[in-house]
Amino acid sequence: MKIFEIAKDGGKKSHVTGFWLIEIKPLFSLVFLKFAKGTREAFHTHAFNAFTWFLKGDVTEFHKAGHNLKWRPSILPKYTPRTCFHKVFAHSDTYAFSIRGPWADTWKEYLPKLRKTITLTHGRRLIANA
Repeated sequence: MKIFEIAKDGGKKSHVTGFWLIEIKPLFSLVFLKFAKGTREAFHTHAFNAFTWFLKGDVTEFHKAGHNLKWRPSILPKYTPRTCFHKVFAHSDTYAFSIRGPWADTWKEYLPKLRKTITLTHGRRLIANA
């Protein structure tokens, strides 16, 4: 559980810093996000479904399947299902607010340089390699 915590969101190499109001993984999370310019190389899914409102800046969402979407500030949220295999490139420092649902036990990352998909669990522990 997190309450009023600041940490990287997505591991040490992440370009995203989370400012958690609260995170109770079996229930929900409320988090402000700062996307620093750039992206990680890995595509990833999530352990949760999320609604995200971009507040300032803009990003391009690259999907592993090949299509791209641009996101800018809007009163309408971006919905990200657990199954979305993507990476997000911030064109400048970008700020967002996200409401996340309950966590599943696993999610995946695809490492393009290695052409490898891995499965992770809580604490970013590796549990499967393909």
